[in-house]
Amino acid sequence: MLSRRQILQRASAGFGYLAFAGLYGTQAAEQSATNNPLASKSPHFSARAKRVIFLCMQGGPSHVDTFDYKPQLAKDHGKGGKYGGSLLKSPWKFRQRGDSGLWISDLFPSVAEHADDLTLIRSMQCDQPVHPGAMTQMHTGTAQFIRPSLGAWTLYGLGTENDSLPGFVSLNPPSGSSRNYGSSFLPAIYSGSKVGRASRFARGGRGESVPDIKNPVLSEKQQRIQLDLIQQFNREKLGRESYQPGIEGVIESYELAFRMQDAMPQLMDTSNESQATLEMYGATGGSTESFGKQCLLARRFVEAGVRFVEVTHGNWDQHANLSVDHKVRAEACDKPIAGLLQDLKQRDMLRDTLVIWGGEFGRTPAAQGSDGRNHNNKGYTTWMAGGGVKGGFSYGATDEHGYEAIENKCHIHDWHATILHLLGLDHEQLTYRYAGRDFRLTDVHGKVAKEIIA
Repeated sequence: MLSRRQILQRASAGFGYLAFAGLYGTQAAEQSATNNPLASKSPHFSARAKRVIFLCMQGGPSHVDTFDYKPQLAKDHGKGGKYGGSLLKSPWKFRQRGDSGLWISDLFPSVAEHADDLTLIRSMQCDQPVHPGAMTQMHTGTAQFIRPSLGAWTLYGLGTENDSLPGFVSLNPPSGSSRNYGSSFLPAIYSGSKVGRASRFARGGRGESVPDIKNPVLSEKQQRIQLDLIQQFNREKLGRESYQPGIEGVIESYELAFRMQDAMPQLMDTSNESQATLEMYGATGGSTESFGKQCLLARRFVEAGVRFVEVTHGNWDQHANLSVDHKVRAEACDKPIAGLLQDLKQRDMLRDTLVIWGGEFGRTPAAQGSDGRNHNNKGYTTWMAGGGVKGGFSYGATDEHGYEAIENKCHIHDWHATILHLLGLDHEQLTYRYAGRDFRLTDVHGKVAKEIIA
């Protein structure tokens, strides 16, 4: 006779893989008594955005080479920098784009065609000058503790609009800790579902497969019988123990994964997309194929009701060989990002889809070696498009060389508060009680950048 543990182990190899992965071990408190914790919820106030696509540029793209035009840096090229080293002008020319005249570099010519849809936040700041800490703070608001990610908070606050798919998907997630898409002490069902790695999206075909989403041995009816037995065991255990971290998350994730068997592969099969659409994303081959497929899947996910999708691209960490490697990185993602923006506009989805672009920090105006830049967390650029933000707008500024933010400083807490606000969520009211305290994404900080809201 099989033990409960053996049944769980065997079952999870089929329908449980994607949604269950990593959930059982999370420090999840008991979920609410609602039948479906992922059910769509009303925001605190009228929302400008219904969903988010976060284009995460891992490694720290250089703001002074992309979206933060610094003519004085070019004039002072070769002079001594504020904190040592020699000032390094950008190898790329900046031009005014669109009717708005936003200055954007030649690194992103395709994205620049959508300048009138962008709000450039040129005064970003975070507390961490190193990749792991800054990446964690960008995703969770803190680098010191394990906290729920931005996507998990969004899903917790709003729920999802498709009960057969995860509410939060991380495509090619950031390297390092799973906390970047985890739920921490929030119920485990709000954790992001990890899908694929970058190399797999470029291995031919028209879509990324999801391993173990189907059970190769049991029919759907047999799986349902098996799942009912497992869920009976789980509920009995939950009834015996008033507090058991993760058990309710396991129950919900198994049910979701069972439904995902049909919905997920169908959604990730892009063979029904037109050739023109695939080409618009650059998903037909070459250096843009991998990220192009991911951006296309991001659109398909949000169109199907997924609340939060993160797509990661990198590595942008050019301490050397900046003039070559930054160009390579930009060429791989410029056309796919522009394709995503164009596709969303064509489908009338950009107005209520918030698209975010940015890395964990920027890079120094002074050179590192002869052709590189070091980390800079005191002033850098991110941008937003759609979802209720102004188009063709620049917010905040760094100093004349781009060392640090000096006008309308936007700390990562302010960034999070603004994103939640656009989703109709008050960052001070979106709380979860844990260990005797009401926690929130922005901790005790955060101010909404109301100037960027249309």
